[in-house]
Amino acid sequence: MISTRIAEERVRAVAGSVVLEGNLGVPEDALGVVLFAHGSGSSRNSPRNRFVAGALREHGLATLLIDLLTRSEELAEVQTGYLRFDIELLAERLSGVTDWLSANPSTERLPIGYFGASTGAAAALVAAAERPQQIKAVVSRGGRPDLAAAALQRVRSPTLLIVGGNDAPVITLNELAFEQLGTTEKRLEIVPGATHLFEEPGALEQVAQLASEWFGRYLPQESRPRRPASI
Repeated sequence: MISTRIAEERVRAVAGSVVLEGNLGVPEDALGVVLFAHGSGSSRNSPRNRFVAGALREHGLATLLIDLLTRSEELAEVQTGYLRFDIELLAERLSGVTDWLSANPSTERLPIGYFGASTGAAAALVAAAERPQQIKAVVSRGGRPDLAAAALQRVRSPTLLIVGGNDAPVITLNELAFEQLGTTEKRLEIVPGATHLFEEPGALEQVAQLASEWFGRYLPQESRPRRPASI
C-alpha cells in the first residue's frame, strides 16, 4: 500500500459563477500539479482516485481532488443523473479550477496535468483541447474519452488511456477514441484481468504506477518561475 502521509488542505476554488470544494496536497519542491476530474456519481472522496493521488504525491506531484458539482447540484443529481453527463459543463468547471490553480500561491509556478475517470476523462480531454499550451499531460482511468467527441482531434497534450483488460465495452470505446486523438504523444495501456473499477488485487497499484510515470515524464519539463516578491 502506498503511503499518503503528505497532508492535504480543504480548499474552495472559484470556477466561473460557482465555488467548488476540494482537497489540495502539495509536497515540498513539487514537480507539477495534477487536477482530478471525477466520474459519474463520484466525488473528491472517491477511494480509487484518492489512492492514485496519494501515489502521485509520493512521486513529488501536487494533487487537487475537487468536486466539479456544487452541493445543491449533487443533491439534484440523485434524482436526475443529468449533470454528470454534461461534458461541456464539467469541462468548463475544470477550466475554471485550472485558472484557480494558476493563481494560487502554492501552485502558480507548477505545470498542470489532468487525471480523469469515467465521464471525467471526457471533460479533461475537452478542457485540455482548449488549453494545448497549458495542460502538459492527461491520464484517463477507465474513462469515456469517446464522449469528448470532436474535441479529441484538437487534443495536443500527451495522453495516456488506461483500461481494465476485462472491461470489454470500454476497451472498444477507448480504442476508437485513441485513433482520433490529435496528439502525437499517446498511449493505450490495458491492465490484464482488471474490470472497470480496478478492484482486483494489484490493479489500482498498476494504474497509480502508470500515471506516476506518465506525469513524471511530461509535467516537470517547464516548471514556471516563481513571481518576484513584492517590495
